[in-house]
Amino acid sequence: MSDNNGRRTFLTGAAVVGAAAAGYAIGSGAGEKTEEAKVAAPAINKNEAVELKMQASWGGGIFLENAQSYVDRVHAMAGKDLKIDLLAVNAVVKTSQMQDAVHRGVLDGCHYVPAYWYSKSKAASLFGTGPCFGWSSQEVLGWAHYGGGMELFNELMASLGLNVVSFFNSAMPAQPLGWFKEEIKDASQMDGLKYRTVGLAADVLMEMGMSVVQLPGGEIQPAMKSGLIDAAEFNNPTSDRDFGMQDVSKHYHLGSFHQSQEFFEVSFNKKKYESLPAELQAILKHASEAESSNFYWHNTKRYAEDLVKLQNVGVNVYRTPESVMKEQLKAWDIVVDRIAAEDPFFAKVIESQKAYAKEVMNYLNLNQPDYKLAYNHYFG
Repeated sequence: MSDNNGRRTFLTGAAVVGAAAAGYAIGSGAGEKTEEAKVAAPAINKNEAVELKMQASWGGGIFLENAQSYVDRVHAMAGKDLKIDLLAVNAVVKTSQMQDAVHRGVLDGCHYVPAYWYSKSKAASLFGTGPCFGWSSQEVLGWAHYGGGMELFNELMASLGLNVVSFFNSAMPAQPLGWFKEEIKDASQMDGLKYRTVGLAADVLMEMGMSVVQLPGGEIQPAMKSGLIDAAEFNNPTSDRDFGMQDVSKHYHLGSFHQSQEFFEVSFNKKKYESLPAELQAILKHASEAESSNFYWHNTKRYAEDLVKLQNVGVNVYRTPESVMKEQLKAWDIVVDRIAAEDPFFAKVIESQKAYAKEVMNYLNLNQPDYKLAYNHYFG
């Protein structure tokens, strides 16, 4: 398939995995706390196969592959006892409505990122797209599993009244600063630019003087082509190439603190999840952990390959200047302090993250050799 055909498939979201979405009633409006959430799901007969409907935020491309990979791991462990029908973006509800659909039981599960429901609570962005305390996505997942992060997340779910249980997986490499009409050599060039991002990163870059537009992935390339935005990021070289960003810009900057750590969230209707036999609950949880490793091995290879392909069609790839990243850190300080002063729970999460990062990164920074020194020794 040619690049154009592949791009068209990605943008239209034609790939729908599993059963068709026809026949689902959406129910009451998004965000309502209906009586449905209070009614316990019927007990599951252990002799019957369980079927779950899960919608992904992705219409195609590598992230839909990742969602399918999680589902494949569940099937491999559960055999005939559990089946997940994976539906592509907008199959039943819009991405912005997915969490509410899972809460109400319209969907049994969804595959997305916490930044996609950031409008409910700014603390949501701290679970994947928060400030960088010298750590990567791997360490943020470590905090979630062993530093009290999941307990805080579940506290947030309870405070919002959401009938949802979630698992985090797939620690992502830092997201590129993105695509610009010219090379960015200094932070002053960022001032006034119309830029696409999501979550708390929007607050941070506005603090730097940018005008931020929050758009779904499929709308980024057309928006930049039409001039609605001057610059944009999505996530990685593979997705960016699929979107066709190389057709609207030849200046691609890697390295940034605006979203330097992110991961997927797999959510299930809590009543439905708790009605499952304990072994199936365990499979849904541990398949998430298994997919976390596979994501890193699989995706970093693809990202590296597609970065070379972008360069081969004339894209100029730069390391984001240190002046930009220093200004990002200053902006993060302002944004975090402002929100923490208004939101005690947000401040509580920040305090927990800082304590974990200070301890764990102290060890890693002392112990890890300079890998770039070794790379340059062999490859220049």
